[in-house]
Amino acid sequence: MTTTTSASTSTESVVDLVTRLAQEHLGRWQHGYLSDDAKAVGALARLRRGAGKPAVQLPDLWYLIDTQPLHTARRNNRPLSENELARAEDALHTALTLWALHQQSRGTGMHQTHRRERPRGLGAAVHRLMPANDIDDSLRKRLVRAGNAPDLTTLAQRLRDIVTLLRREDVPLDYALLAGQLYQWQWPGGADRVRIAWGRSFHAWQDHRDHGPEQDNPADDPSAALPAATDKDTL
Repeated sequence: MTTTTSASTSTESVVDLVTRLAQEHLGRWQHGYLSDDAKAVGALARLRRGAGKPAVQLPDLWYLIDTQPLHTARRNNRPLSENELARAEDALHTALTLWALHQQSRGTGMHQTHRRERPRGLGAAVHRLMPANDIDDSLRKRLVRAGNAPDLTTLAQRLRDIVTLLRREDVPLDYALLAGQLYQWQWPGGADRVRIAWGRSFHAWQDHRDHGPEQDNPADDPSAALPAATDKDTL
């Protein structure tokens, strides 16, 4: 089992905990994959097969995605409840498997951290697929349809379709941010808050584009100077 080194504090929200754990996994796996590390390449091959599928159907991934910090975390001096644990684990599974699908055969990191000056939320990513100064209504409807999914399994399947489009155009996404949103989405009222966040992200990319061409920060993408991925993805 892979282990993480950070410890949760009693003041850290579960959303923040899920986001942080996703970031730790993503940082390690993405760096390893782009460095052609055999373990990371193998992990990605296994993970991507779970994209759009419920975690309960894929027991071989339970030991790959380390959720031990969720079981040792404390909130207000109590362990996480069964509902909190289950929803956190499902959010991590969904986000990490979607990233693996996105990253396959790509020579730069498809997980990139969201910045205000460089939006990487889901709405911004979908907007990047559209022509400049135009709205592609079919793409917009895909985002709306995802936000209106009746359950997490359906949401994961609809996100998988979007991620396939992002992968085709090499459009990155902040998968740690997405993991936290997927956790939040599962709670009463959470879907509304996440839809609002995706809508703001969509318009943030429009505003960002209007201010000039995007300049990525190489420090945020440790894979920028690495060669393109090879046939390692045939695993």
